[in-house]
Order: sequence, then C-alpha cells, then structure tokens
Amino acid sequence: MTFPYLIELPKIIDNRGNLSVVQNHKEIPFDIQRVYWLYEVPTGELRGGHAHKDLQQVLIALHGSLAVTVDDGHSRQTFMLDKPNQGLYIGSNIWREMSDFSEGAVCMVLASKPYDPTGYVRNYDEFRRDTRSCVST
Repeated sequence: MTFPYLIELPKIIDNRGNLSVVQNHKEIPFDIQRVYWLYEVPTGELRGGHAHKDLQQVLIALHGSLAVTVDDGHSRQTFMLDKPNQGLYIGSNIWREMSDFSEGAVCMVLASKPYDPTGYVRNYDEFRRDTRSCVST
C-alpha cells in the first residue's frame, strides 16, 4: 500500500492564462476511467468518510481550497489542496475525509475505475479491522 502523496502537475504559464494537463500513466499513475467534481459544499460539511477496496484517485482543487485527511489504519495525515496544478494521489485501502471547503471550492476527482457501490468501505471500525488483519497475515 502506498501512502498518499502530492503530485505536481505541469503549469504552462502564458500571459493569456495558465494551463495544466494530466495524462494517463504520465502525471496520473493509472488509466482514468471516471471523472467527477465536488462543488457548492456547504460550510462545515464533510465529504468522503470512506475507503475504496480497489480504486486509485487523484484529487485536484480546481478552485479554492479544501483539506483532505487520509488514514492507512496506522497513521493519519492532512493535506491542504489549494493549487490547480497540484493533485493528491490516494491509492486503494486508504480512508479519506474532505473538509474545510472554501467558498466556491471545486474539487475534481480522477478515478481508476467506474463507480461501483460494492467497492467502498463506509464504516471506519470495519476499515480499521481490515487494515489490522492485513498486517497480521
């Protein structure tokens, strides 16, 4: 299991406006199968609160900022996303919680698989049990 890490995306600077790009297996370490975005998240609301059994994601704050707390069952770390040319890679079996969305924040998520409701772990205690059993085997 790879702990989440920040990815610096190319930033092409132009006086007409900047541009960033992502490509499968170049900036993004997987084939992108699904793209979605979170926006108009009310002040104080949390998003996420789950882990994916077999899915990789990259989260990018396209506008504004948000905090992403990740947990591998043994340690936790919070990343602040506030640059549209920076993404947070989150692999499988990592609990994630998104909070502190600024007004007008837009978070784009690039996912390695199509949506599958059976691929989620939505109970934190179950997640912790699963991560402990992986270490002890």
